[in-house]
Amino acid sequence: MNSVKVGLIGFGTIGAGVANILLNKREQIRQTTNADIELVKICDRDITSDRGVAVPREIMTSDLADIMDNPEISVAIELIGGIEPARSFVLRALESGKNVVTANKALIANCGKELFDRARELGRSIGFEASVCGGIPVLASIQSSLQANRIESIEAIVNGTCNFILSEMESKQSAYSDAVKEAQRLGFAEANPTLDVDGSDSTQKLAILAQLAFGVAVDWKTVSRVGVDVVDAIDVRFAKELGRRIRLLAVAERTDAGLALSVTPTLVAEDSALAKVSNAFNAIQIVGDFLGPVFYQGWGAGRNPTASAVCSDVIDAALGRAKITFDALHLWSGQRKGIPVQSATDIQSRAYLRFVVEDRPGVVAMIADALGKRNISIESMLQHVEENGDQRVASLIILTYAAPAAALDSAVQEIEKASFIRGKSVRLAVRD
Repeated sequence: MNSVKVGLIGFGTIGAGVANILLNKREQIRQTTNADIELVKICDRDITSDRGVAVPREIMTSDLADIMDNPEISVAIELIGGIEPARSFVLRALESGKNVVTANKALIANCGKELFDRARELGRSIGFEASVCGGIPVLASIQSSLQANRIESIEAIVNGTCNFILSEMESKQSAYSDAVKEAQRLGFAEANPTLDVDGSDSTQKLAILAQLAFGVAVDWKTVSRVGVDVVDAIDVRFAKELGRRIRLLAVAERTDAGLALSVTPTLVAEDSALAKVSNAFNAIQIVGDFLGPVFYQGWGAGRNPTASAVCSDVIDAALGRAKITFDALHLWSGQRKGIPVQSATDIQSRAYLRFVVEDRPGVVAMIADALGKRNISIESMLQHVEENGDQRVASLIILTYAAPAAALDSAVQEIEKASFIRGKSVRLAVRD
């Protein structure tokens, strides 16, 4: 039987979930895996507050050295989040002879190459299943079960907060601000939800998926990114009228020009699997060249789902599987043959355009001309007219055929300068 001692750094919401599993399911894990995993230390600045988990007093510490300098601890779990001091803690753990498990997507997305290179130099491993899609074992699937396939595309809902907000706007016809407040009340959104709603969180996760699935090391800040904070209740209503729903999609797909990466609110067909993902769930659809499409869905965040993923990595480390996989995949090593990444301005997509315009003759023709000059074809159009004081205004909704992002941006900028524009315009993606 493999006996492994574990140290946990960070005793917040996820840390409490991990402690609960490792302390209370120790015997079950021993019976099912033949590994005896013992949580021997928990380090946090606050070692007195009640986390709702019964923890032996003697394993609590506020001194990081109690984990780092303990040679008996072979696995360190980092759950403090952010980049620093998490980066320094992970490097110190690796250098003290420990394998590392983390749920920190910001750390992996920003410092993956440095950390993975150092782990390889030291003969250690880093497990990070919980960094993307919480409890859904998607990273393990890409790293093992799907290895016989060349992955063609990934379409994913990877932020539960955003999916809850869009679902709330859809089911209750809520305003965006009201949906955010409800997400905060229920604990799905932080007091400051900016990194979720502006698409940053989803883009960091997409960067990790791109490395795993396509061997591409990408700076997540260069990826085309639009958040749910641009979506208005009227867009949700118009999407429904068009037989679609809006979801924040992280997309990576092979094209003739390379790998196209984007994160943006997207209109998807209402009968599609992604459209049916509601509440704070995550989902991911992967298409392999032999397998075809495979679909995963589950809770993407929260204490228990994320803790489950963390503990699966701890078990893999205890059984030696993590090291085998880590060494074989050469993640962030430069040894994998990736594919070129398309410039964000060159990525082609269909678009949903909404303009609030003065209701007068010639407006549609002028908009069509701005699009046509850039070879952007119109697929369909809706118009809703309403009174605005003594003036009639129209919400003009246009679905286009696929066009480069640069052309769409240029057309929208020209149209927005026209004298007939009476409100903000919106551009979202459309996918079948």
